[in-house]
Amino acid sequence: MTIAVCPGSFDPITLGHVDVVRRASAMFDEVVVALGRNAVKHHLFSLEERRTFAEEAVCDIPNARVDVIPGLLAEYCTQIGACAIVKGLRSGADYESEQAMSLMNRHLSGVETIFVMGDPAFGHVASSLVKDVAFHGGCIDDLVPAHVAQALARVRREREIKEK
Repeated sequence: MTIAVCPGSFDPITLGHVDVVRRASAMFDEVVVALGRNAVKHHLFSLEERRTFAEEAVCDIPNARVDVIPGLLAEYCTQIGACAIVKGLRSGADYESEQAMSLMNRHLSGVETIFVMGDPAFGHVASSLVKDVAFHGGCIDDLVPAHVAQALARVRREREIKEK
């Protein structure tokens, strides 16, 4: 059985992420959407919220599941017997930022990173941009799953109340 890991912070998960997971699910027997803890990032949503969002977003992909990476991605891949890490790319800039990480993961675990070109329809979609658009009142309904859009709207309302 081939297992691939699609890692990320998924803060929040977007339709671009879901597209990559869906396409990876056609290439591997099992795809693990693996939520990482990035000490450098300040996450809007808690790890448990992000996990719940991801589980709901991929629930219709039968061979996909969600898990949390307890430490290093390379160690996690070795522990679960993953043969590949799958990363979506929107542009050459994404490749530049992912290249060193993929080489380090291969160095640490021997697991190769497979780069999947994102659907051009989502080429402008990034979690940080989605949050920015949402908090400025823009429509994000075609950028994230509906349950994520609702959560972002809730956070926006809570922030507006605090600011009053």
